[in-house]
Formats: sequence, C-alpha cells, structure tokens
Amino acid sequence: MRQIVLDTETTGLSAETGDRIIEIGCVELVARKLTGNNKHFYLNPERDSHEDALKVHGISNEFLRDKPKFAAVVDEFMEYVAGAEIIIHNAPFDIGFLNKELELLGRPAFTGHVAKVTDSLAMAKEMYPGKRNSLDALCDRLEVDNSGRTLHGALLDAELLADVYINLTRGQDALLIDEGDASAVSGIVTRIDLRQFTLPVLLASDQEAAAHEDVLKQLDKASGGKTVWRQLSISTVA
Repeated sequence: MRQIVLDTETTGLSAETGDRIIEIGCVELVARKLTGNNKHFYLNPERDSHEDALKVHGISNEFLRDKPKFAAVVDEFMEYVAGAEIIIHNAPFDIGFLNKELELLGRPAFTGHVAKVTDSLAMAKEMYPGKRNSLDALCDRLEVDNSGRTLHGALLDAELLADVYINLTRGQDALLIDEGDASAVSGIVTRIDLRQFTLPVLLASDQEAAAHEDVLKQLDKASGGKTVWRQLSISTVA
C-alpha cells in the first residue's frame, strides 16, 4: 500500500478555539521505500501564532503573510493523500486540525479520503511502554540522525518520522530478502517464501526433559504451586 508520512505545524494547540495549520509536510513511501514524491505547503492561517508555538516552530507571522490559504491548496493536497495509509505521530492532534480546516470549507472529514490512519506514537508506546516516545527520543533509540532538528518543521519531521517508522516496523520484513539487498546481482532480486519449507521438530532428550522437570519443581516450590507452565499445560490438555 502507498503510505504518506504526514506532519503539521500550527498556530497553537486547539483547532476548536481557532488555531490553524501553518505548514503541512508529507513524505511518500511505496513498498516501504522513500520515493521522493513529497508535498510541502506553508499556509497563511489568517491569524498570528501563539508565542509558545513560535518558540516551537520558529515560523514568523510575517513569513506567512503572502502564503496561500488552505482553501487554495486543498484540492492538490487531498488528491495527493487520497487512498493512502497516513502515518502521523500523535495522529489525533493533526487529524483534529485537518478536519477543522476541511469543516471550514464545508468538506467531509479527512479520514473519509484515505485508506487508514496509523498513529506511530501509539505504536511506540506499545513497543516501548514506560519510556519516552517523542520523535526525538525515538530518533535516538532507533539511531535516526536528527542533528539538523533545532526547531520543529513539518517536512523535516515527516522525513525523520518516515525513517523512524521504517525502523519501528522493520521486523515485519526480517524474514524476507530486502529488495535493495546488496547481494542482489544485476538487478535480479529473489524473495524467499518460507512457507515452502517444512521445519523438523526436535524433541527434548530424556536428560533435557528431566532437567526441565527439575526446574519446574523448583518453581513450584518458590511459587506455592502456581507455576505458569504447569497451568498452561493443564489448560491445553483440557
């Protein structure tokens, strides 16, 4: 599926109280590969950014004065994202702003135009519970170079998130030869379907089974007879 990694910058934190989008950055992935077919818009929000927002994105009100309004780019933008999976870090925030911009133009909600929306923040929280999962934290954890990120910018953040997302989901393709693998010769790529193999079942020896039983007995003693492996074995047999 075609995927679009998307990020926005806004005048503040609340679309419902009048804050608007000032920047949209989109990065396209096809078959998990960056295509270079990206989109980037600066927008005139018809209002000033809050002081705290300016500290985050650094995009001055004066810079945005002559930029197009959302209404002027909406057709191009919606055609670009149509039918794609949209990947956003903290998706409810950006989707809320996009929906409000569309609502102001009398248009249907954003999610009705795309295949699905994936929240990479929710994914990261599930994979790394209890840890910091901001974009910067994930870049550090997954060794994505974010040294050029001194301020937030929609296109730069979308590019970083694309690399983060690929690393977050790399395990999905771990058993297949990568299409860009250096071992591919003369542009010929071989993908291996593991379903064609029948893997042998290696049973434990009597000595290994006895050692395993000894460990279970020790666990039984320590847990007061609540060894999980024995409970699972009983429920499986039942």
